[in-house]
Amino acid sequence: MNQIYSAMDVSKQAFHQHLARKAVVNQNSLNLLAPVYKIRDKHPGMSVRHIYKKIKPEGIGRDRFESFCFKHGLKLKPKRNYRRTTNSNGGIRFDNLLESWELTGINQVFVSDLTFYQIREKTYYLTFIMDLYSRRIVGYTASKRMHTEITTLPSLRMALRLRGVNKLKGTIMHSDGGGQYYSTAFLKETGMMLNSMAKTVYENIHAERLNGTIKNQYLRYYKPRDFEELTQNLKKAVEMYNTERPHSSLNYLSPVEFESLSTEMQLIIKRKKETEKVNISNNNISLAVT
Repeated sequence: MNQIYSAMDVSKQAFHQHLARKAVVNQNSLNLLAPVYKIRDKHPGMSVRHIYKKIKPEGIGRDRFESFCFKHGLKLKPKRNYRRTTNSNGGIRFDNLLESWELTGINQVFVSDLTFYQIREKTYYLTFIMDLYSRRIVGYTASKRMHTEITTLPSLRMALRLRGVNKLKGTIMHSDGGGQYYSTAFLKETGMMLNSMAKTVYENIHAERLNGTIKNQYLRYYKPRDFEELTQNLKKAVEMYNTERPHSSLNYLSPVEFESLSTEMQLIIKRKKETEKVNISNNNISLAVT
């Protein structure tokens, strides 16, 4: 061994100290697996990067943390499905009120969409309403058909109960052009809210992303076997999304955590994210010019 130490130009003491430090690092890394697996059990589709932001481990950087998790089989395999559920031909079309809207608080803009969920040969439908400012899901439902009375209407009523009807005067209800959003029953229930519609999926992109998050990061892993289990799993997924899932647009807070902050602190976080977006955009422009 002494010959090996000499060849490596290192003392025996230094060599063993190096091994000891490496063993501590390896043990600390392995200790991370328990909380990571616990989060993945509750949030089966949460990315490793979001997990890192949620647990904020000491002594390990983001990139090394991601590499460590990937080595232990925690890398997600994305799954996409582009099946359409909306037929926007004909019917009422409201203007897109979000084109010139600046958000400064909750209850200003709700975005909503209806999507499908397939269990073997049966197709079910999920409806979500989300507060665009805080990203909180304020209304949702699972249904066996696409009728207004069992899709958008119960989701809206849930949102009205949660937020309070009196606080939603002038709130924008933004959606796609689906008939469930301009039916007489739905429009009557919105009351003093302002109806807004997207002309393309890109004008309702936040609601579209929410659909994918709930389906691909939660329900896909929960594997509901029938409508009853779908309903139960949907409730669990929404609770996890609202109370625990970190959001990059909220400085990696959950929607409920973000809403618990003072209005001043919320705006600081929002302005910081907007500044980062502007800087990224400017950098891309300068790179393109050079």
